Amino acid sequence: MARIVTDDGVHLHCEEAGTGIPVVFVHEFAGDCRSWEPQMRHFSRRYRAISYNARGYPPSDVPKDAQAYSQKRACDDIRAVLDGLGIDRAHVVGLSMGGFAALHFGLDYPERALSLVVGGCGYGAEPGMREQFRAETTATATRIRREGMDQAGAAYALGPTRVQFQNKDPRGWAEFERDLRDHDTEGSASTMMGVQRLRPSLYDLTDRMRALEVPTLVITGDEDEPCLDPGLLMKRTIPSSALVVLPRSGHTINLEEPAMFNWFVDDFLHQVDSGAWGMRDPRSVTGSILGDAAREG
Repeated sequence: MARIVTDDGVHLHCEEAGTGIPVVFVHEFAGDCRSWEPQMRHFSRRYRAISYNARGYPPSDVPKDAQAYSQKRACDDIRAVLDGLGIDRAHVVGLSMGGFAALHFGLDYPERALSLVVGGCGYGAEPGMREQFRAETTATATRIRREGMDQAGAAYALGPTRVQFQNKDPRGWAEFERDLRDHDTEGSASTMMGVQRLRPSLYDLTDRMRALEVPTLVITGDEDEPCLDPGLLMKRTIPSSALVVLPRSGHTINLEEPAMFNWFVDDFLHQVDSGAWGMRDPRSVTGSILGDAAREG
């Protein structure tokens, strides 16, 4: 375990296992280091696997200043972890809030990223959903402060993209719910207001995504409705990307389907490490259905 200090003086709790090429796991709003345990155990066999608790998630610090929570801070905290551990470049794997942070890290610091795994990314990104998303995140933060995470977390764990996990693996879901309810109330509310509510839409980042050459794997569940169209947007926009959609799966895919999640990420990292991952062949992006075969001779 290590304590990483960010450039604004926040201490982040960090865990690691294994040796080799570093892989950093960045958790979602409802998770923390504990939610990456199936990946830490799997990837530490061949990689230097690293996970950390975001600011607002004890034993990381819980800043009192609302300005300490933002999408930019979430992105820069990945850099702080790399700097604090003396790592020049790493594979960065993120889910949901962590997926947004991983994508922004690739956009802001492409020279520090060996690859990006952007999982469950897209909540509130669609143009027609922006106001609804901001209203719902504000209401959620208010409920967290009013009821505390022990009670509000129980409701959050039963969201429409979490019930898939509960149905498949009640024991695993119960552990997820218990850990979520253990989160810090003020840290969770501040994260919801500063990181979730105010982050830019993916649809406003298309020009930057078109220029992204870092190998990228987009992965989502097919019943994670808010992330399906944004997943297609990223696939169609990022020239170095691939898209995986896990069947009959919701939002918490790394816990809900750990074997499938690990297999796809493992195969992706192996291709990147071996130099086999390339950019999309421009011949596949023509606007034509059949290509030259449809032209008259």
